[in-house]
Amino acid sequence: MNLIDFVKRQVDVDVQGLRAGVQLLEEGATVPFIARYRKERTRGLDEVELLAIKKSIKQFKDLLDRKEYISKVIEEQGKLHPGLEKKIKETWELSTLEDIYLPYKKKRKTKADKARSLGLEGLAKIIMAQQEDFLDRAASRFVRGPVNSKEEALEGARHIIAEWVSENPRIRSMMREQFTRFALITSKVKKLKEDQKEAARLYKDYWDYSSRLDRTPGHRILAIRRGEREGLLSVSIDVDVDKALDRIRPYFIKTRGSCADQIGEAIKDAYKRLLKPSIEGEFARLSKEKADIEAIEIFAKNVSQLLLEAPLGEKVVLGIDPGFRTGCKVVALDQKGDVLHNTTIYPHPPQSNIGEAQAKIRQLYKKYSPKAIAIGNGTAGRETEAFIRGLDLKGVDTFLISESGASIYSASPLAREEFPNLDLTVRGAISIGRRLMDPLAELIKIDPKSIGVGQYQHDVDQSRLKQSLEDTVLSCVNRVGINVNTASKSLLTHVSGLGPGLAQNIIDHRTSNGPFTSRKDLLAVKGLGKKAFEQAAGFLRIKKGALPLDDTGIHPERYNLVKRILKENRFQLDQILGSEDQIKSIPWKQYVSEEVGLPTLNDIKQELAKPGHDPRGQAESFSFDHRIQTINDVKEGTILPGIIVNVAKFGAFVDLGIKENGLIHISQITDRFIDDPNQVLSVNQKVNVRVIGVDLERNRIQLSLKAI
Repeated sequence: MNLIDFVKRQVDVDVQGLRAGVQLLEEGATVPFIARYRKERTRGLDEVELLAIKKSIKQFKDLLDRKEYISKVIEEQGKLHPGLEKKIKETWELSTLEDIYLPYKKKRKTKADKARSLGLEGLAKIIMAQQEDFLDRAASRFVRGPVNSKEEALEGARHIIAEWVSENPRIRSMMREQFTRFALITSKVKKLKEDQKEAARLYKDYWDYSSRLDRTPGHRILAIRRGEREGLLSVSIDVDVDKALDRIRPYFIKTRGSCADQIGEAIKDAYKRLLKPSIEGEFARLSKEKADIEAIEIFAKNVSQLLLEAPLGEKVVLGIDPGFRTGCKVVALDQKGDVLHNTTIYPHPPQSNIGEAQAKIRQLYKKYSPKAIAIGNGTAGRETEAFIRGLDLKGVDTFLISESGASIYSASPLAREEFPNLDLTVRGAISIGRRLMDPLAELIKIDPKSIGVGQYQHDVDQSRLKQSLEDTVLSCVNRVGINVNTASKSLLTHVSGLGPGLAQNIIDHRTSNGPFTSRKDLLAVKGLGKKAFEQAAGFLRIKKGALPLDDTGIHPERYNLVKRILKENRFQLDQILGSEDQIKSIPWKQYVSEEVGLPTLNDIKQELAKPGHDPRGQAESFSFDHRIQTINDVKEGTILPGIIVNVAKFGAFVDLGIKENGLIHISQITDRFIDDPNQVLSVNQKVNVRVIGVDLERNRIQLSLKAI
């Protein structure tokens, strides 16, 4: 099987497009570049399909490496005969490949190994042949040396037979089928020490839990496994033992009598001691992997929605990191996010000085004319919002901004590099203000795991999570397009075709030579060659540069085509930009060629119609219900404004402006059936919710979007 055939088995897309996608990825093209600028070659493959192809390519290469390793190990043992070598080469399922390898795998000395060393393999073969009518007599011939009795000889032979049973590829395949169809996952609370009881309450739903493994939601799998890892739950995966044994016996037992009885005993031992633990471990891993993939996909969606949150834009902003005892850190930021001024105010107890706090904010308002005030939503956030709104500053919108990850950024090397002379808390206020101005540019500086929109992110496979989040960030950055003259190194690093080295070189170049005036100038950057330029240019924007097309998503490789189209239709570029009527008057179909099809032409049309367009929209102000300050103020039946802060497979969490988030269960999101809350809700979406339950003991609030 070749690479294309392997990928084709896993990714159901047009074969010609798949071939092109594989070729482009193997040549080093990025997923965003291929999806945006190679639509004709790939038959319109989107980023999701291209990522699936990329993943499948890696699986193919990993499988080839595994085959090579297995063949080498078996060859070193002198056991790689042509038939086995052919079998390995023709196997393309990892589980089947591992079954082939199992008898040759180095392992600790087993009971079967010990029996072989006592010379009992011959007796095991006699039993398996099932032609010996006088088994006791046959067994007595093996009573010698350390083997003291016929019973010991038969026991040793059974250990060898048990290993044969457990390593038989057909039996393992049969048991996988049983586990796939019928396996139950069961969890029970362990006998707890006094200091474990409080922690165990979090897992009360799983103290005596049983469910079909294939029907158990991923979030439950992850919760159960976390409880097991913390030593609070015992967990098992199994099928009906009698049914499993009934499937195995006919494969080996062909007669009746003492040999059949010995094989039957060996099969029981094989299942309990060898097969079941092995298959259980395999299904524990597979179910965990499936749950990981589900959780990572949800997390990636949430991160994407957060990164693509609408920005306020280039406006003067006050950023406030609220606090009680230590006061509120306040910064004034200019349109570029640079610090104009910083101070501390104390509008709240215990050091309350409201008069001075009001005076300082009014002075900043008068001096810098901010268009918005961004307030962190953590400790003292609601109180600070009320204080600011009470000042009634004309023409100023007030926003509560998520603080998740701000403290991590504030203490990071990047923050120290940006603001070496400022206190941690001041850096936090800067981050909060910048998050309002451009969420993507600021959040990109923080590990996505720290921005508060995932569940079980510390429980899932970390390498898989890291790759998924890197792909997500790359997608978001390139979907928006980046101003090359103002972008930070963090942003530029995630532009298609760049990376940290070239990102730093771009910053060094613009520092030494001034702003870039055209995309073509990028070729003068140290180390930025034609391949990197091809991958990156379309996603980098030059604002107010020499060529208006440089502030669009039109790739420089299509500039000559655009010029030809404008010339043949007697339009000037500045005349047509933003004019949808004139753009529509062009006979675009006439410009379809082998290289450029309607998908690319449609993209060009859209970019000409909205040059410099930001797909994220613009930030809007929002207020919580001022009457709700704690969970005690939340009453059943009340309708409250809230913000979706996290979306999970089972529902969505809503910030109501208090410490505890409410939960909208998936069944309470809409009257129609949905199997994923993301079909209706997204992170940072503003909603009005109805309270349908308040559990003060467990600090839980149940919400509904139905009949609002």
